[in-house]
Amino acid sequence: MTDPRCPWALSSAAMGAYHDTEWGRPSRDDQHLFEMLLLEGAQAGLSWATVLNKRENYRRALDGFDPTVIASYGQSKLDELVADDGIIRNRLKIASTVTNARAFLQVRAAFGSFDTYLWDWVKGTPIVNHPAPGDGLPGSTELSDRIGKDLKRRGFTFVGTTIVYAYLQAVGVVDDHVDGCPAKSG
Repeated sequence: MTDPRCPWALSSAAMGAYHDTEWGRPSRDDQHLFEMLLLEGAQAGLSWATVLNKRENYRRALDGFDPTVIASYGQSKLDELVADDGIIRNRLKIASTVTNARAFLQVRAAFGSFDTYLWDWVKGTPIVNHPAPGDGLPGSTELSDRIGKDLKRRGFTFVGTTIVYAYLQAVGVVDDHVDGCPAKSG
């Protein structure tokens, strides 16, 4: 019998576990939403498996993804992160964690939560697509274009339309599980 899950979930045990427990499931937890925003930004130009395999290292290095703590990082902490071989040591991506933490806190202050800001884009209801197992998924959509532009306007970096679309999938604003996948929401 063939595995009915999304084909990418079959590439490794870590990818399968991420698919089965997290990807495409609606998240309304600000801490998780921030974590995924940083991780998706770190992925730019790399595979998700690379970032996923370093996730625990990121949690350690970035103080549990606490945006308040990260927003206060100074140059010495950034230098320490660049030297940390447990994470992706790209200076621009590392600097973006501080920039994005500050922007995240501003959005949270303006909207009451980042969850409210994000889910207002879809009126609180996930977009459920129905790709067939062999269909390719889009790299971006009109929604990810609009959200990416708005995030940039609010001071975020590493939030281009492709990164934003992957983020929307990761936190369940968009459900792109293939039809027949047991993780599909509807």
